[in-house]
Amino acid sequence: MDFKLREDLPIFQQIAEQVETSILDGSIQEGDRVPSTNEFAKYYQINPATAAKGVNQLVDQEILFKKRGVGMFVADGAKSIILEKRKKAFFNQYIVPLKQEAEKLGIQLEELQSLLKREE
Repeated sequence: MDFKLREDLPIFQQIAEQVETSILDGSIQEGDRVPSTNEFAKYYQINPATAAKGVNQLVDQEILFKKRGVGMFVADGAKSIILEKRKKAFFNQYIVPLKQEAEKLGIQLEELQSLLKREE
């Protein structure tokens, strides 16, 4: 868990993102156990309820599942769920505003595609 907390995002969201990123980069595999809320709380010196909020968010999204008395584990298909979720967020956060600005500037699709391919 070599991850630094930032000021710009709620801690519980950062914990959820950290777990998601670890699943995407393969450092945590489907079926693997993830740190407990108490382990997160101890490591980051935060309230266990804050850590639980981030972990439970992933349980609600079916990325993690609980084994009573054993811990939290990565669900089968978690990587696909995360990829789909992040692609939607990417589209809404970057592509929609890009298209809107291109439209304001009179940039046609072909020119926009050319700009996207250009290296600087």
